[in-house]
Amino acid sequence: MPSSPGHAGVGGSLGAGVGTERDTRARVARLILEHGPVTASTLGERVGLTPAAIRRHLDALLAEGMIEVRKARATQARRGRGRPAKWFAITDAGRSAFVHAYDDLATSALRFLAETAGDHAVAEFARRQIADLERRYRPVVQGASPQQRVRTLAEALSGDGYAAAAAKAPQPGGGEQLCQHHCPVAHVAAEFPQLCEAETEAFSRLLGTPVQRLATIAHGDGICTTHVSSRSLAGTGGTGEAKGPAASVTPGGDAGERSPERAPISDEESGGTSL
Repeated sequence: MPSSPGHAGVGGSLGAGVGTERDTRARVARLILEHGPVTASTLGERVGLTPAAIRRHLDALLAEGMIEVRKARATQARRGRGRPAKWFAITDAGRSAFVHAYDDLATSALRFLAETAGDHAVAEFARRQIADLERRYRPVVQGASPQQRVRTLAEALSGDGYAAAAAKAPQPGGGEQLCQHHCPVAHVAAEFPQLCEAETEAFSRLLGTPVQRLATIAHGDGICTTHVSSRSLAGTGGTGEAKGPAASVTPGGDAGERSPERAPISDEESGGTSL
């Protein structure tokens, strides 16, 4: 993990220390994130701090909820006499601080790209970013039967941390709903909906059928919800090679053709979101 965003963004979440003190504490937190669980002595050696200094930083991080003490595993068990060493690990709050630091960096970079090269450059960047995910998912999704593709895509997304699930759509027209309960780029996509649009277009190509984005976390909804049509794209390369965009994005902007009627989201699938 690069040090710059860790120091710049996470430093603001690591107490009221200033200057070198805050930077050092951010560095300690980053080492725990990357190498934890880890002992104080190991951290002191890596950072070049005395035992008293490293304990001061660890106590502050513990008080702020950024790290926690964990029991040593069997492979980490102390050998010899004396008190067993404490092992420090990052908490969810600590990990979130690093995530938001990278969100800030990514947002700044995309703002610069939009200002210097225009919105079309941001859209192209988003398409290139999603292309890698699409390449990885294509053999798995298109290797499944048409009836299982949405569920297979949900499983692949869950493997990448999107906490996705598939279910039958509640409307009479049929189809399915793909629900993503987590979005790693939600804070960035709130300002740059091109990221959501590129993802929606990729889903359409992977599934070989029209899709419509009904709700997004970036737009303030509880879950990213995508309606997947039961209609095949057989006439336009319907094995994921659709030649034109068949995706429709309702929240935050348009991508491709907008469907004439929005499909309702069930309360169960939307987490209570009503559209």
